Amino acid sequence: MRADNGRQPGLSRALYDEFRARIADGTYAAGAALPSTRALAAERGLSRATVSLVYEQLAAEGFIETRTGAASRVAMGAAPVRQVGLPRRARTKPVANEHLAGRLSAVGSRITAMRLADAGPTRSGEIDFVYGPLAGSDFPTLTWMKALRAVERQRSRRLEYEDSRGNPDLRRALQAHLSQTRGLACSVDQLMIVNGSQQALDLCARLLIDPGDGVVVENPGYRMAHHVFEAYGGVLQCVDVDGHGLVTDQLAKLGQAQLAYVTPTHQFPLGSFLPIGRRRQLLDWAEEHNAWVIEDDYDSEYRYAVRPEATLQSLDTCGCVIHIGTFSKTLSPQLRLGYMVLPPALVETFAATKRLTDRHTATGVQRALAMLLENGSYHRHVRRVRRFQQARQQVLVSALGRHLGDQIEVQGAASGLHLVVWFRALPASAEPALVQAARQRGVRVHPLSPLFNPRGPAAASRRPAGLVMGYALLDREAIEDGVRSLAQALPEVRRLIQRSP
Repeated sequence: MRADNGRQPGLSRALYDEFRARIADGTYAAGAALPSTRALAAERGLSRATVSLVYEQLAAEGFIETRTGAASRVAMGAAPVRQVGLPRRARTKPVANEHLAGRLSAVGSRITAMRLADAGPTRSGEIDFVYGPLAGSDFPTLTWMKALRAVERQRSRRLEYEDSRGNPDLRRALQAHLSQTRGLACSVDQLMIVNGSQQALDLCARLLIDPGDGVVVENPGYRMAHHVFEAYGGVLQCVDVDGHGLVTDQLAKLGQAQLAYVTPTHQFPLGSFLPIGRRRQLLDWAEEHNAWVIEDDYDSEYRYAVRPEATLQSLDTCGCVIHIGTFSKTLSPQLRLGYMVLPPALVETFAATKRLTDRHTATGVQRALAMLLENGSYHRHVRRVRRFQQARQQVLVSALGRHLGDQIEVQGAASGLHLVVWFRALPASAEPALVQAARQRGVRVHPLSPLFNPRGPAAASRRPAGLVMGYALLDREAIEDGVRSLAQALPEVRRLIQRSP
């Protein structure tokens, strides 16, 4: 509020704010008469000019109505409608489970019904075998900051929105990188930079799925992808996973599907690799059913024994594969940098939708990453961090063997940033007890069962208890201590299982 010729600006501001607050909370209801400027000035010990200034400002903003010779009144519509049955001071803002002022869309209603929840923070001193986070000490801080400073010094004189597909320098560097490391041939126009692979999945679901469409998924699988498809009305058609990935023989038994979502190079979470025969069978199915295939290549940089195999996209002859990758597993999930390799027929539609969604991914981080790819810094970092992760994995596998021995079976240790541990003598129903017993000893482990779709054919009664154990966040000492404490929790879990009916 403006001051008028130096007249008590602090007092006039306070009075103005008081009136605004009382109108907002309903103390001064619509149509209520206000004190005259003379009476209010005498009551508050203010000059009449100060009160008049406040009334003039409120009238100019439409909160009150003034008329010569009549009392000023609160304008109709300036105050909220009073909630029946509640005193003035008891009114509160709506909370999530209260009646909405308007309706949600069908997508909003489906997302609300999912009741998605974060795992919650790790307790101080707790050893967390979580999958996803990386150790901050592994990030190439000096190299990254040097690149950021360099691109900022080269800032264009014209600050404008960029191509929604992403920075051209990054897409050119990424094209060369994918050709070199993944044998993936594509044009620069087919590449689109996105805010992490999750945005890529969201774009696919929005543009390729209508409510009621079938979506083929691995079971168990990446549930955040499954939830995106369900949010847009997709109907999940779950296919089992074995030691060689998606059981493609089950595809023939399914009904019509619009797309299939797979993690063929490192199946999440079981870690299996989809062999060439099954890859061709999946692509033949997609061509026969006019279906899309989403290939999520989320951590192929971490193949410890052999070079990553050819992508589905490189085998695709009918333009049905959408290849998705991310830098969250090599740099940081906080950068929100991912990419898509799109079939030529989808480029224009996806680029337009990305533009409508958020214009484009932040330019500064794109240009910095382009510089790291061009000068070789990114490749040196990947080689370095791969050694770190392989060393952590070896410590974990060794500790599991020493402390748990033949009580467990380890799966998926050939690549990636996690592995699966099966407890041979425990049923799947024992996973909550195992998680709780470990946490009482300062260790946080994560059950496998939530990654199975409850409507899928893989019955919990046919499998043992399992844990998904990530190691990218932990040092060697923490891994050793965590496995030792987990082993100490097993006897308690067995006693609980024996006592249960």
